[in-house]
Amino acid sequence: MAHQNLPILAVDRRFTTTAFTFPGYTVSQSHGVVRGLTVRTPNVGKAIFGAFASLGGGESSTYIEMAEKARETAFVRLLEHAAAAGGNAVIGVLFTGQEVADEMTEIMAYGTAVTLIPQQIPGQSGYSSPQTSAQPPYAPLAPSKS
Repeated sequence: MAHQNLPILAVDRRFTTTAFTFPGYTVSQSHGVVRGLTVRTPNVGKAIFGAFASLGGGESSTYIEMAEKARETAFVRLLEHAAAAGGNAVIGVLFTGQEVADEMTEIMAYGTAVTLIPQQIPGQSGYSSPQTSAQPPYAPLAPSKS
């Protein structure tokens, strides 16, 4: 576990899209399907608070916050997997979620890792190539105080 605090390479999140093309760039190489996965369950306090909040109906800010954190974790892991596969971008990004056990939800982000190169358009200044960058190891966001 000596490598635990070393930076992790990840694709820049600006070079991700749900589309299969990226304006101003050409896909020069495909590195295959990549994914990021997390499984979440609320802690006892959040589960109780969420249960009481659901009695009144409407949105549950407790569960929304938990779902957003799970999606962010899955997305960051997708970016790391894409960089490890050799890509500098991810196209066709999608999220899925499903309950895998009582009160336990799996969230997965997936897409295709690709290498993008700038298109050469006569008379226009070129775009710069997307780069992977070192990111600090993933740390969940601190809970908001609400």
